[in-house]
Amino acid sequence: MVPFDFFARTRFVSGPGTIARLGELTVELGCRRVLLVSDPGIVAAGHTEHGLSALHAAGLTTRLFAGVGVNPTTEHVAAGLAVARDFQPDVIVGLGGGSSMDCAKGINFLFTNGGEIRDYWGLGKTTKLLLPMIAVPTTAGTGSEAQSFALISDAETHVKMACGDQKAAFRVAILDPELTLTQPRQVTALTGIDALSHSLESYVSRSRNPASNLFAREAWRMLAGHFHEVLLEPANIEARNSMQVGACLAGLAIENSMLGAAHALANPLTATYDIPHGQAIALVLPHVIRFNGQTCEPLYRELLAAAAGEPEIPLAQAGSAGLAEFIAARVGLAGLKHRLRECGVEQDRLPQLAAHAAQQWTAAHNPRQVGEAEFFGLYSSAW
Repeated sequence: MVPFDFFARTRFVSGPGTIARLGELTVELGCRRVLLVSDPGIVAAGHTEHGLSALHAAGLTTRLFAGVGVNPTTEHVAAGLAVARDFQPDVIVGLGGGSSMDCAKGINFLFTNGGEIRDYWGLGKTTKLLLPMIAVPTTAGTGSEAQSFALISDAETHVKMACGDQKAAFRVAILDPELTLTQPRQVTALTGIDALSHSLESYVSRSRNPASNLFAREAWRMLAGHFHEVLLEPANIEARNSMQVGACLAGLAIENSMLGAAHALANPLTATYDIPHGQAIALVLPHVIRFNGQTCEPLYRELLAAAAGEPEIPLAQAGSAGLAEFIAARVGLAGLKHRLRECGVEQDRLPQLAAHAAQQWTAAHNPRQVGEAEFFGLYSSAW
């Protein structure tokens, strides 16, 4: 049996309307001054105001920082830190997608421990306790609410820095599927593909273990079974709930086993071409599945069997071939692009992208060994 160390650090509160409990749950932590981290899109959708109303109803003092971008950078964190230093919160709430939640973690690192974000690039770099945090995800994708890592991009180099620390785990995560109803179809598609990739990659990771398998398998069952529903029936609250819980479980799987080659390939595409993360994953995931089939065929058969009965499942194909086609069909249903060249990626840039992919931290957890040559082959297949 693979050794593992699993500790449930986060309380998960799930169900329609649970954002109304944000104030109550904050008070239970013994906190009174709340820095709420969000972004302009979530503010415009009205969700930030719902969160603030719940906090005010509990008699809490609040300050809003809504300057988070689509991908949180060191500049966003610095701006949020300035607000935190002025306000002096005793709790931080991240309300929004993965960007808001990761930015909340980044602000917490610097507010409590000082320095710069790059000082926390890696694992376990803090020396002091962090403020307690609450996550309120408004998408079903990143699973950041279940992870102790923050992905922050360097504003100058665009390199994504994975800053992980057990102290950065959220104390509470509120999973309210009603918050995902306002997502544009494109956001639902991009975050859904990302969540599917999390369950897939963590299930076959070199670091997989009984705890991560448990979360990844159930996450895949929920996500694969309902992704098409939220695209075709966007007001289906049961499907939305399954996607949100599935994305959270996939986040727990990542926390316990990490990811693989698909994310190593996707990060340079986002950094170099500003391709949305979910779209970058959609471009490369089917090719990674086929590549890993040499090592993971039995595991892919298990996942394919778990998805059996879903529309358009290619039951005539087994293992990696069938699973890759299943994902490709979902990419098509989502209206996302299939080829790198469709996203403006030049063929002569593939060697440079492959070199960057080989430096990504998730590459070491891929079940089949990957290096610069293998990444070049995968990019070429996807081009």
